[in-house]
Amino acid sequence: MLEVLEILKWEKAALEKDFPEDGGACVKLGDKQIAVFNFTSKGEWYATDNRCPHKKQMVLSRGIIGDKGGEPKVACPFHKRQFSLESGECLDDADCGAIKTYPIRVEDGVVYIAES
Repeated sequence: MLEVLEILKWEKAALEKDFPEDGGACVKLGDKQIAVFNFTSKGEWYATDNRCPHKKQMVLSRGIIGDKGGEPKVACPFHKRQFSLESGECLDDADCGAIKTYPIRVEDGVVYIAES
């Protein structure tokens, strides 16, 4: 049986210093707005769609990050729906919808995001 390896195309998003500690910022890659979260207290980085599926607003990069039962999450700044930063699933309303997540890495002070 052959194993299929996923080849990712990494795109430079911004410099690491451009993102607030324990917060988020929005970057535009092509025609997409992507929310990038520097979860400093956990030593992790996450990237998701910036668009909240509830009210269709581009606001998630301004949301509050934290965790819910050990799951890293972001809460929409407007309606407080919480989304997993790992899976994109809405953690408190199954009917809300999910957000897309993206692979992310930081190398030599540069943040890269890939389309998954």
